[in-house]
Amino acid sequence: MSHRAGQVALVGRPNVGKSTLLNRLIGQKLAITSHKPQTTRHTILGIHTLPRGQIVYVDTPGIHKRGDKAMNRYLNRAASSALAGVDLVVFLVEAGRWNEEDELVLERARQSRLPVLLVVNKIDKVKPREKLLPMLNELARRTGLQEIVPLSARTGENCERLEEQILARLPEGENLYPEDQLSDRPERFFAAELIREQITRRYHKELPYAVTVEVEQFQERPHLLRIGAVIWVERPNQKAILLGRRGGALKEAATEARKALERFFGKKVFLQLWIKVKRSWSSDQAALAKLGYIE
Repeated sequence: MSHRAGQVALVGRPNVGKSTLLNRLIGQKLAITSHKPQTTRHTILGIHTLPRGQIVYVDTPGIHKRGDKAMNRYLNRAASSALAGVDLVVFLVEAGRWNEEDELVLERARQSRLPVLLVVNKIDKVKPREKLLPMLNELARRTGLQEIVPLSARTGENCERLEEQILARLPEGENLYPEDQLSDRPERFFAAELIREQITRRYHKELPYAVTVEVEQFQERPHLLRIGAVIWVERPNQKAILLGRRGGALKEAATEARKALERFFGKKVFLQLWIKVKRSWSSDQAALAKLGYIE
């Protein structure tokens, strides 16, 4: 049996479940998730090595039309540039929902001139299940794509079938990365993302897009990891929201972030967090680059 290896871009509008699917396929949490759109801000490689081959998933920010800030432009560029150099595009949509942003992603996928596999996520929410087949037929008509895999990234339903479909479409060849490697991102990156995930989840109504995290200290010892990070916000009142009464809100967020970091790194973590204000950082191209938003 031939051995296959290649890169696969996971694309879709915000909040269709790309990061949840990546984590499910890899079998480990690599990408942070929340109910808020645009939680994913960077492309992340997730490397899954199987007996018959190696699939390198490229998780991307959601392609969207909203907003004209430097951050929005960065997210769209990062998602579009991820299509360069991959072997297959996996286009995610949400069962029962289609809007102009899905149309935009479809257009980008067509422009890539790459093979496209359509994945319909969140089928666990389709009730009764008899509604699913007409949905799939309508999507095939609308997109012109006949290769469709319905699944639930949340429950894992049909995810193995997707992986089989992907592997069959990759070129024959040797592994692109060592068998034990899971991603191309450094540990500092994942530390910053896990901290931001907790903040995004806790303050999803107040300031989901005005926060970024910069890890300034990352010291690894045999049984302890020391992490010091700055939480950047855009206005003083946002800092006050994060701090809470007598700093109580920040302490709670830090506790949850520390637990998430310990699960990820498999060791005790000593975490220190500071909040600083950098006005309008999400609208400033130079500030974005300094904070790590570089394609």
